[in-house]
Amino acid sequence: MDWKSVKFDWNRARAFLVTAEEGSLSAAARALGMAQPTLGRQVDALEAELGVILFERAGRGLTLTPAGLELLDHVRAMGEAAGRVSLTASGQAQSIEGTICITASEIYSAYLLPPIVARLRREQPGIEVEILASNATIDLKRREADIAIRSFRPTQPDLIARKVCDDLARLYAAESYLERIGNPETPEDLSNAEFIGFDTTSVMVDGLNRLGLSLTQKNFPVLTGNHLVHWELVKAGVAIGIVPEAIGDREPGVQRVLADFTPMEFPIWLTAHRELNTSRRVRMVFDLLAEELGKPRRQGDR
Repeated sequence: MDWKSVKFDWNRARAFLVTAEEGSLSAAARALGMAQPTLGRQVDALEAELGVILFERAGRGLTLTPAGLELLDHVRAMGEAAGRVSLTASGQAQSIEGTICITASEIYSAYLLPPIVARLRREQPGIEVEILASNATIDLKRREADIAIRSFRPTQPDLIARKVCDDLARLYAAESYLERIGNPETPEDLSNAEFIGFDTTSVMVDGLNRLGLSLTQKNFPVLTGNHLVHWELVKAGVAIGIVPEAIGDREPGVQRVLADFTPMEFPIWLTAHRELNTSRRVRMVFDLLAEELGKPRRQGDR
């Protein structure tokens, strides 16, 4: 390779890549944890080094020029390669101290992770923990998190996954709401009941109907994509919601709707990047999570 022909700074190329992906200098600066003027100077310097204009201003955002578009795929490949270098180095690190980022759904992050993190901090005080609570699929390959708790098995070859258990979710409602609708005893009694949906699609309606209910979108007058808000609405007596059994059964004032109604079963997978999973720190946290999440969760457990 002719190293003399490489006439730009990688840090400046990274500034260009993140700015292109984030759409503005301010968003890119936040993503990189640096000052916006510093980032802007790096992008300007890269344009000067390469002799091209990479961005045009569009309102408060930025639009790639044809030259910027042409370079983007090449710089993105460089970014992915840099990420792989970082992953490999992290995977070979044998120090138990350092930071670990765990991502899980909002409701798991709020209700199941805290006691596990408490144990981790007692046993390994040198490990600093970041919890990324999100219902979105966080990209482990891009180091957005180290370990993910998911309800599906990943398909990417670079990821390692372990199924730790099957979890159950049920219909729950506040006792006050059930009294208001006459304490239903059969699936037919729920035909006119109100439910809390997650979105405007028919996924939840169709899923519940397959289990024996007879519902339409009119049964879902309240929607929220946030699972914590969903649970708070249930507790407030707004309507019926779907909550993991281990969380719903331990809440005073809330009870299962139709105690014998078929629960919804879904797997719980732990996932980590293949190279990160060779790190002592990540391996230790991964195994601890597997142990704790794999324990039977009984009614009343905290």
